[in-house]
Amino acid sequence: MTNLLYQTDSYLKEFDAEVTTIDSDNRAVCLDQSAFYPGGGGQPCDRGTLMVNGLDFPVEKVKKQGNDVFHCLGGDRPLPDLHAEGHGVLDWEHRFNLMRTHTALHILCGVVFRDYGALVTGGNMEPLHGRMDFEFETLHGDLVSEIEAAVNREVDAGRDVRVKILPREEAFRIPDLIRTKINLLPEGISEVRTVEIVGLDLQADGGTHVKNTSEVGRIRVTDYKSKGAINKRIYIEVV
Repeated sequence: MTNLLYQTDSYLKEFDAEVTTIDSDNRAVCLDQSAFYPGGGGQPCDRGTLMVNGLDFPVEKVKKQGNDVFHCLGGDRPLPDLHAEGHGVLDWEHRFNLMRTHTALHILCGVVFRDYGALVTGGNMEPLHGRMDFEFETLHGDLVSEIEAAVNREVDAGRDVRVKILPREEAFRIPDLIRTKINLLPEGISEVRTVEIVGLDLQADGGTHVKNTSEVGRIRVTDYKSKGAINKRIYIEVV
């Protein structure tokens, strides 16, 4: 089982770890702990470098398999030995921009749910760009402008972002914890990680976020589209 360091500290840029499993077919190694986010919930995986025995291996992809996190290593050097000690370094600019974008999408989700009661039907992101789908029957330019102004007021409010890991039963006593149309949480999990934008939004989430909305920057709505009778898509850019 990989200890997921990013779950409790999104600002951790470097970490030490031990190689616990080797997947030669995919040029991947599993570590006993990792700050690399393996992707999920619309957020791409992290990238960076793993240094072992004085050699640098580019971490090109990270993926979660069960309770393990595998780090796919680029290049053609022989893979590290089992139980080798390594040092991971994240591509921090890439990670921090994803953190800003992810929190921006939660601000958008919080505003739309608070002001219009619309649930999320989908979403995706890349550094500084993202989109989110909502259960809107109608969406027009004036409404989009109102939403953009409202989300930037929440950025300016400097709201703290808090992460907690709660027992499943306790977490599911929180009203409106699941903001997606479909509950994506597996039945078997015993703990639920929650992300709260204090005073605005509280929901289950596994990704990485900034500590305060003031770190996000300005949020621009760049486009919106109808994806169905009650499914509307909003595209944002973080600047």
